[in-house]
Amino acid sequence: MARRAWIRTAVSAALLLSPGLAPVAAAATTADGPSARELVHQAKKNLLDAESVHLKLTDRGADTKTSRTQPTSMDLALDQDGNCAGSLRMGSGGGGVEIIKRGDEVWMKPDTAFWKAQVPGGQGDAVAELFKNLPHSQLRSSGGTPIIHGSTHDAMLRGMADTCDLTSFQKDITGDSSDPGRLTKGRETRIDGTDVIPLKGTSEGNSVVLYVTSDSPHRLVRATQKGAGTDTTLSLSDYGEPVPSKTPSADDSVDVGKLQDELQGV
Repeated sequence: MARRAWIRTAVSAALLLSPGLAPVAAAATTADGPSARELVHQAKKNLLDAESVHLKLTDRGADTKTSRTQPTSMDLALDQDGNCAGSLRMGSGGGGVEIIKRGDEVWMKPDTAFWKAQVPGGQGDAVAELFKNLPHSQLRSSGGTPIIHGSTHDAMLRGMADTCDLTSFQKDITGDSSDPGRLTKGRETRIDGTDVIPLKGTSEGNSVVLYVTSDSPHRLVRATQKGAGTDTTLSLSDYGEPVPSKTPSADDSVDVGKLQDELQGV
């Protein structure tokens, strides 16, 4: 499963921050403040300049209700150095996984349902059962599943670790060539105690609303996209805030190499 591709597609569609929104002339700023186009341009610039950000993405679309391998939600703090901390949850009972990445080290804690959904055939059940019965105290974490520790060089962890790359995420947004269409400013409102201006538009037949902070620096704090089979909400916060740096201890995790040895007989 291409997890970062899913994030890129959902976020890019929600943001509509494309090269088509080029810088506009100063005349776009009126007595009512910056135009919708200028607000989106500034929101894009501030997101691309961010050294770190906290993303929360929820996808309630039709596809996620039937797929156990497609994520329905993400809660992830990530930075340009590739560090991250957070979680992903899959649809249709596919479980979830927590992830921490610092440098090239990765800790991943999948729940039992995640293994059953991700490993094909009956092997998923066997892997989940193995986790519950492993004798090593290192493999005893809440829920009976282990915290797996390894590096970005490990095939088992590499795909999940790719989700943590904020720089690539920013490049994806820069390279998005979708046409944002016309955006209309709505009345100022509040989201989580922050004054924001809703910018309304459409994308591929879906209704899109971008919520950008009223005060400078203008930052995107929420984006929604709704339509036939589509219901996505993205929230962004903690621009420039450090990613949590706490990592599991050696006693609470197992090396991915040891885990692979245990799985040889499965």
